[in-house]
Amino acid sequence: MARTVRGARVLITGAASGMGLLYAERAVREGAKAVVLWDRDEAGLTRLTDRLRGEVLAGRTVTAWGAPAGSPSSATGSRNAGTSIHPYVVDLRELGGIAQAAQSVRKELDGVDVLVNNAGIVRGKFFWEHDNGDDTRATMQVNALAPMYTTREFLPGMISSPREARIVNIASAAGTLANPRMSVYAASKSAVINWSDSLRLELEQQGYGHVKVTTVAPSYIDTGMFEGARGPLLTPILTPEYVVDRVWRAMLAGKPVLLLPWSVGLAKTLKGVLPTRAWDALAGRLFGVYSSMDEFTGR
Repeated sequence: MARTVRGARVLITGAASGMGLLYAERAVREGAKAVVLWDRDEAGLTRLTDRLRGEVLAGRTVTAWGAPAGSPSSATGSRNAGTSIHPYVVDLRELGGIAQAAQSVRKELDGVDVLVNNAGIVRGKFFWEHDNGDDTRATMQVNALAPMYTTREFLPGMISSPREARIVNIASAAGTLANPRMSVYAASKSAVINWSDSLRLELEQQGYGHVKVTTVAPSYIDTGMFEGARGPLLTPILTPEYVVDRVWRAMLAGKPVLLLPWSVGLAKTLKGVLPTRAWDALAGRLFGVYSSMDEFTGR
């Protein structure tokens, strides 16, 4: 799996829009054996499935990075197909729904080789404006618990298989820094970062090095999810295409951590070495981190 996912079984959560859609396209273009799409948006999932089976599979004219020219593909999902598409309507807030969908995937495909925990939601408001049920609980369920639940469903199969396997956990730069109007979101992404990298260490420590975990912490991405947010100094709003390309390459290479852009790593380092008030002044007045969500509207 050093260069492509050709022949692999790939599962993507939050696949119906944004970066999830781009990950799905990438997997198909590289000739994955199966692409499993999880999303709660049934209409969006149907549109993506139809397009992948039709335009991308049957009418592909562009060979993606690393993909062998003319790699097999099919729009039908028939016995001779190079890639089959498997959509599932899944509400990631529900543990039972995750378990049921995972059981169906295992029955149909006997597991997955690549898991991209991409789905996420954000509530851009002060903590005291969050509703405990609709906001706080939902954010923690989708952003923090769902990746853990989903990974737990497929990890035993990855461990027992001799095949190379990859787990990608999409966190956020917000998980490395405190930020006004992002308290619960930041908490959920901080949880993902520490769980994900701990999982990586556990797998390495126990001799399961063929299962590699990549933790991704990007700053704001232009998907509509953070509409109205402003990029801090030295931290431009990232394009989804750029992020997906970098994540994909990091995943294939088994890179442990990916921070995007480079200034995220700088901010993390400065926060770690400076006194709290000094960092607050730097982040608030110079970099503009603490005001970056002032005009947030979201989708």
